[in-house]
Amino acid sequence: MTSRIDYTNSILYGSTDYDLNKLQRLQNTAAPLIKGAKKNDHIMPILEELHWLPIRYRIQFKILLLVHKCLHGLAPQYLIKPIKLRFPPRTRRSSNRLVLEKPIINMFFYGQRAFSYAGPELWNTLPEHIKNSKSVNGLKNI
Repeated sequence: MTSRIDYTNSILYGSTDYDLNKLQRLQNTAAPLIKGAKKNDHIMPILEELHWLPIRYRIQFKILLLVHKCLHGLAPQYLIKPIKLRFPPRTRRSSNRLVLEKPIINMFFYGQRAFSYAGPELWNTLPEHIKNSKSVNGLKNI
């Protein structure tokens, strides 16, 4: 069940700023209500106390968490299957890097929002020491 929840968070990847701002306003409204804070209190300390990431970063974190689980065999098979390592044809200095293959997509907008495309795209931008981390805690230190 956890994977389905994580996966549904990741379908928001590539949403417009307009839509993400609406979700962010909703989160910013809910956080003070939960903590019993005053209306004029700054929102960032409240979000940090609740351990809530801003919406845009939460979406990216959930995708990266799923990719990490896929690479370590902790995700369902239907999510592991589209995640493939890219092996260069020749040996180079970058050959030992953990780079994922992005699939060729047919539809421009919606294809880029698919987990099989968004996961490798985000993963390949991470620093190597985070990619090589064996535990989820490495991801949490981004």
